[in-house]
Amino acid sequence: MRVIEVAKEGYATACALLKRDTLQDNPQVETVVKNIIESVRQRGDEALLELSRRFDYAEMTTFEVSTEEWDAAEAQVSVEMRSVVQRAAENIRAFHERQRKTSWLEAEPEKITGQLVHPLSRVGIYVPGGTAAYPSSVLMTAIPAKVAGVSEVILATPVREGGKVPPLVLYAAKVAGVSRIVTVGGAQAIAAFAFGTESIPQVDKVVGPGNVYVNVAKKLLYGQVDIDMLAGPSEVCVVADAGANPLFAAMDLLTQAEHDVECAAYLITPSTEFAERVLQEIEKQLLVLPRSDILKEALENNGGVFITESLEQAYDLANVCAPEHIALMVREPFAALGYIRNAGAILMGDYSPQTLGDYLAGPSHTLPTSGTARFSSPLHVDTFLKKQSFIYYTPKALSGAADALIAFARAEGFDAHAEAVVAREKGA
Repeated sequence: MRVIEVAKEGYATACALLKRDTLQDNPQVETVVKNIIESVRQRGDEALLELSRRFDYAEMTTFEVSTEEWDAAEAQVSVEMRSVVQRAAENIRAFHERQRKTSWLEAEPEKITGQLVHPLSRVGIYVPGGTAAYPSSVLMTAIPAKVAGVSEVILATPVREGGKVPPLVLYAAKVAGVSRIVTVGGAQAIAAFAFGTESIPQVDKVVGPGNVYVNVAKKLLYGQVDIDMLAGPSEVCVVADAGANPLFAAMDLLTQAEHDVECAAYLITPSTEFAERVLQEIEKQLLVLPRSDILKEALENNGGVFITESLEQAYDLANVCAPEHIALMVREPFAALGYIRNAGAILMGDYSPQTLGDYLAGPSHTLPTSGTARFSSPLHVDTFLKKQSFIYYTPKALSGAADALIAFARAEGFDAHAEAVVAREKGA
């Protein structure tokens, strides 16, 4: 990992190194994805089967998970893992229940304004598959949707070797309240959700993480269908003082970097000695961790250690980074919390590892990445809601606002707007 001393290399240089380009800005990938989208739009299920055979499973003949296969999954999951999934689901559901919002109105003499809150009717959830299984992502996306009141949640995920969805993913889908599962992956799954096919209905919104092809498809299809965000690849920023545990910091950096070679990991600290100890711990772990090849490439290409002039400067740089995860390994994490404006998830103290946020604590682990935490939020209940405003004025109330309305409309050059009020004044 490159070591940057901010006092020597400059604050502007440090800021530049902490800003990541999004992988979705890739013309070559965009060309491929556009062809996939157009094929699905024109040929529907036929295109989905053809693409699934090419990219996922050569012998695929259907992409609907049968009720029998889904029901049988529970028996294939150990009692211990069923308990773990249920515990995680309970925590996720309880956290998101607190986010629920209701319609409201404000009644004044002669006028009423208010807001109606409606859940989306049908949502598509994308969960990556292929070489790995992500039951946690099923829980983290489907449960907030169900808490919001979404009536139909459809899960799309590619099959693994043998043409099957892992039983643990199927079981998590049942616990989370998923309505249907289709074994479609990649950009073609997003296109199917956006347009609908003969067997997959069009959805109102697509949520969930994915690779660059999935995210480019989400970007291109936004407007045809709503999306949550362009999530991925993963990233972490550890902000630590001299008293933090170097092993804990090292493990939190490695936790996110092991996902993929494109993942990023940053350590920001005012202590040179602490940074050196963290780097030593990383070297030790790379000798024993099974995904060391991925870790080495991720850390070499997308990792950095930033030695700051103060802890306050460390917080400033963390906000510039605006990472998916921030780990606050400082003496008083609650005092530090007020400094952090830009982050998807904030893990506080030595005993709140990212593993906790990824699986069990309750908040969704679908988080903004690539600096988009400057303006984006984690997936939450509002992700699945839409709002409508309503207005009711009596003749008396409108008359009291007429002069201001007419003046505003004519100032903008919209005479019909003004005359709509004048006509009511005359009629009254």
